[in-house]
Amino acid sequence: MGRLMVDRMSANERSNQMRLIKSKNTKPELLVRRLCRQLGYKGYRLHRKDLHGKPDIAFIGKKQAIFVHGCFWHGHDCHGKVRMPKTRQDYWLPKISRNKARDEECLALLKEEGWKVLVVWECETKKPDALVAKLEAFLSG
Repeated sequence: MGRLMVDRMSANERSNQMRLIKSKNTKPELLVRRLCRQLGYKGYRLHRKDLHGKPDIAFIGKKQAIFVHGCFWHGHDCHGKVRMPKTRQDYWLPKISRNKARDEECLALLKEEGWKVLVVWECETKKPDALVAKLEAFLSG
């Protein structure tokens, strides 16, 4: 049986640490925005509150939305590289499950309204050449 690691931080320190994690303008999101600009797609809007799910990048005239999702927070199974937490699973598993359900609902609502939607996963930003091809295929269509 594996050993359970004890958290070296107090609950208050861990809370403060988690509070520092950003939801906007993350490194993966900034990379996707930079790649869009390099590909010549510059007329986008950020975090539009009037659109379902507040897409990270929205091309309003073309009705195209891009979400940049963190693999942990949105429950992506990137070939087993993202681990589910071993502690406080009663908190984390429902939270991540709710995030996934909300994501699916927002994507479906946008598609119903005629939007094309692309999800870029954090792990995909580790391979910029493949990401450029994915963005180009999405944005040129």
